[in-house]
This record gives sequence, C-alpha cells and structure tokens, in this order.
Amino acid sequence: MPSKNYGEKASLGLTLGAIGGLLFLHVPIAIIFLYSFTTDEATYSFPLPGVTTKWFGVALQRADLWAALTLSLRVAVVATIAALILGTLAAAAVYRSNFFGREAISFLLVLPIALPGIVTGIALRSAIGTMNIPFSYWTIIIGHATFCIVVVYNNVLARFRRMQGSQIEASMDLGANSFQTFRYVILPNMATALLAGGMLAFALSFDEVIVTTFTAGQQSTLPIWIFSQLVRPRDRPVTNVVASIVILITFLPIFLAQRISAQSSETEGGAK
Repeated sequence: MPSKNYGEKASLGLTLGAIGGLLFLHVPIAIIFLYSFTTDEATYSFPLPGVTTKWFGVALQRADLWAALTLSLRVAVVATIAALILGTLAAAAVYRSNFFGREAISFLLVLPIALPGIVTGIALRSAIGTMNIPFSYWTIIIGHATFCIVVVYNNVLARFRRMQGSQIEASMDLGANSFQTFRYVILPNMATALLAGGMLAFALSFDEVIVTTFTAGQQSTLPIWIFSQLVRPRDRPVTNVVASIVILITFLPIFLAQRISAQSSETEGGAK
C-alpha cells in the first residue's frame, strides 16, 4: 500500500509539473492573442475594455507589413532549399565516408545552432564586412542557412543511421545504377526526414531575429518589423495581430514536422 500511495503522489506531481510547464510556456502566447482584440490601443488593461476586430483590418492595410512579410517568406523558402541540399549532402558524406577528421567535421556542422545567436551574427557580419559584400537579401539567406543546415543535417543523418545498408547493396546487386538506387531506395527512405527537416528549417528562418539583425542591412524582415513596433505604444494591438499571425505560420510546419517524424518512427518500429 505505501508503494501504491507513493506512485499516485509521484504521478500527481508529474501531472501538475507538466501542467505548470505548459502554462508557463503558453499563457504569454494566449495574452498576445487576447490583446489582438482589445479596443484600447495604448495600454494592457484587464479585463479588456472592449472587443474589436478592427486591428486585423488595420494590419492588413500596412504596406510596410506586407513588404516585411514577403521578404521573410522569400528568405525562408530559399534558405530552406539551400539547407536541404547542403545538409543532405553533408549528412551523406559523414555517414557514407570514413575519413580522417569526420567527427570534427560533424561537430563543426552542428556548432552554429549551439552557439548564441549574437555570436553567430557578429561573426557573419565581420566576415561579410571583411569581404566587402553589400548587405542585402542574399546576406540574410547566408545567415539563415548557417543554422537551417544543422536542422536538416541532424534529421537526415539520423535517418541514414537507421537505414539498413543492405538495401543499397541489394539494389546494386540487382543491376540498379547509382541514380536508380537513389531514386527508388534512398529517397523514399529519406523523404520524411527531408520533409521534417525542411519544415523546421522554414520555421526557424521565418522567425529569426538576432542573426537577421546583423546581416540584413537596411532591410526589414517580419520579426525585425515586429521588434521595431514595440517602441510605438499606439501600435501595440497591430503588433499583437501580426505576432499572432507569425505564431500560426510557424506553428503549422513545426506541428506537421513533429507528426511526420512520429509517424515515421512508428512505421519503422512496426516494420521491425
């Protein structure tokens, strides 16, 4: 009986801890959504003095907002494509080849996402300035690709390590050339890892602030636009509306990537 009571108390404690963690993480997000509908444009007062949807219309009429949103989407798409190509090639090289310094190269590939963003941003700005490259749309992509590659690399390398090498050998033994083996054996096994890595890379690129600040020059992506609006008290409801949109845009790819990864793991477990 004492052990049973201890188990029930531990289970209750874990449940309360999980609920507390979820509230700590998501109550601030709920507040952003809530104050997107306030009628008071300058202060955060509770309860709300009134409810309105006019700020959504105001936000959609802002030309500077649309310019920042378009730039963020363009950067995220190109950075994700670059990360998919380079991250996949790097993962294949590390997994398939046995060369001196392989572990060191693997560590260096993962390092950018482990470093503080401000360190990466300063390093990139110094390198770009030293080479006299003008800050532009492409320098933002270079900055975002440094950490997007890591996400794709980790996903693809983990999938390579779970994939059986005998499949590739069997394909070659049956007469398939390298391209056919890649198309019919490797790519189907890599598909969900590439999709999950690409979605995570897109989400990370879309809401990146620190590295973008150091590589954007005079351009403004959507997160930087939101950050600049914080010093304008009367634009707070509009900022909350845009922040809510950003949360929804980044939530969907992360959620889908998590579901795809989970389903892939379940499928592989069932097959084994």
